[in-house]
Amino acid sequence: MQNSHLFQLVNSFSSVEMRDVRKFLDSPFYNTRQDLVQLFDFLVQKTEPSKTEAWQHLQPDQPFNDQKLRLLMSYLHRLLEQYISVKELSADDYRNRLHLAIGYRKRGMSSAFERSRLALEKSLVEQPMQDANFYQTRYQLRWEQYHTATADNPSEKLPLVEIASDFDQFYLSTRLRLICLAAAQMGVYQAESQLVVEAEILSMAQKSAWSEVPAVAIYLHCYRMLKSPEEETHFRNFKKLLLGSSDLFGSEELRGLYLLAINYAIKRLNEGQKSYFREGFDLYKSGLATGHILENGVLSRFTYHNVVAMGLQLGELDWVNFFIHEYKNTLERSYRESSFSFNLARLEYTRRRFDAVLELLQKANYRDPLLNLAAKTLLLKTWYELGEHDLLQSHLDAMRNYIRRKRVIGYHRTNYLNIVRFADKLLKINWMNEKEVEGLRASLKEEEVLTEREWLLGQLE
Repeated sequence: MQNSHLFQLVNSFSSVEMRDVRKFLDSPFYNTRQDLVQLFDFLVQKTEPSKTEAWQHLQPDQPFNDQKLRLLMSYLHRLLEQYISVKELSADDYRNRLHLAIGYRKRGMSSAFERSRLALEKSLVEQPMQDANFYQTRYQLRWEQYHTATADNPSEKLPLVEIASDFDQFYLSTRLRLICLAAAQMGVYQAESQLVVEAEILSMAQKSAWSEVPAVAIYLHCYRMLKSPEEETHFRNFKKLLLGSSDLFGSEELRGLYLLAINYAIKRLNEGQKSYFREGFDLYKSGLATGHILENGVLSRFTYHNVVAMGLQLGELDWVNFFIHEYKNTLERSYRESSFSFNLARLEYTRRRFDAVLELLQKANYRDPLLNLAAKTLLLKTWYELGEHDLLQSHLDAMRNYIRRKRVIGYHRTNYLNIVRFADKLLKINWMNEKEVEGLRASLKEEEVLTEREWLLGQLE
């Protein structure tokens, strides 16, 4: 039963949502069946519920009936999905007020409609948001005004130009966003017809009537950045608009925009443009300060690792220490302790506090194979720095066996096997033989897949 869609949905609710769901189920407007409330309570209390236990809880005097239980589970699942839908709709105040105005219009209550319409229009003007949803809401509101006006006075002159303009801005900003997302996906196939439509949209968006609209302008610069990454002016323009747009877009859209900018910076770093450490770091700091790179209050563990890596590269050790501790509890619970200990160990390694590194790495449980390998690599470097060659040799042998046993695939397998191979050579090198040292240096420079190249080369200096 724990593998059912129903149980997974129940487990997705927070403690606050659990209370809200219970109130929802108790409302006779949505539910009149007490057995569904009982089934929900049972699932909340159990970590590994079985069907027989559930049936015993609901019908202790009746023999088990799998068909009836599955039907009850289906009814409850449908109700919980309705709760999610109602909650999402209720969270959007402008959409709610728009639908209220629509409801008045459909009931022929012109005065009430006009009152609701004017109040919503005033709120839209006064708030700073200018994203695609803003233009869509204003378009729909004016469209409802058109319906009411034509019914009351067919000869009245109506703002059709304004209606069309709102729709165009909604359409353009949405299509440009999709074009940017497609451009960001490497190797995405585009048919010739798609490219023609893309060119037409871009041509329209670049006209003076649209190019200054924030929701259009930011995606124009984003598109140019993605299509011509070597021209840094496009990135600068996009970044400037992004950092000044906190009030213009919703948090979900801003998170996507930040990720597009950060991924561009990371790509440039991978191409050897080290100035983008600072660019990426500044974007991360801005996104953290505004909360835009968190999703529902949760920080991705990958973002956590990247922020620490960039901060250490830039020597921002005090800030990195603050970040590691301050954002620990925003990580997913299952990755929290391992990500925290690993990144704190990275910081202590940079501070050359090797005893602290050993303590942090040896007490942590790294279930994720890639994080485990990253931790093993940091331990490898620590043993080398401490001159513990016997321990390092044993560690290299164990690490090699781990890679082969775990069957780490593709790039990661090649990379970590190369790290082990070159660390082994570094351990056994004859430092008096200049030709051997230079040969190892040349091999390190020529190796295509090697994330620890810089550290390994540094040991040869």
